[in-house]
Amino acid sequence: MLSHSIEHGVLVITLHTDPGIGRRAALSHEITDLVHAYSPLPVVIVLDMPEVGSATVSAILRAQRMCHHLGVLMSVSTHSAATRRILEANCDTGGTRLVVHARTDVAIAAAFTAAA
Repeated sequence: MLSHSIEHGVLVITLHTDPGIGRRAALSHEITDLVHAYSPLPVVIVLDMPEVGSATVSAILRAQRMCHHLGVLMSVSTHSAATRRILEANCDTGGTRLVVHARTDVAIAAAFTAAA
């Protein structure tokens, strides 16, 4: 479902498949565990899947709220313009704005620069 790596001091979590509603909580839990384990590193979540479902969007938005609460910078990378619009329209506006990038390399570079 996901993999992770550290690139230039940034935790990169790559989601390979949409978990579906039945595994949404498990996905959120895995993301939470990784963020806590590597805190305070900034986080980039890469959506490396052809189609992003509502379960993935929900898990991303939950992760954004958690990262804001922890003071951890988080952004998202996806090639899908439709997914970028959905995430930007539904993100929590009470905290730091969720930045959604079209390219992963740009997302990682921006997160590294912002955290420096």
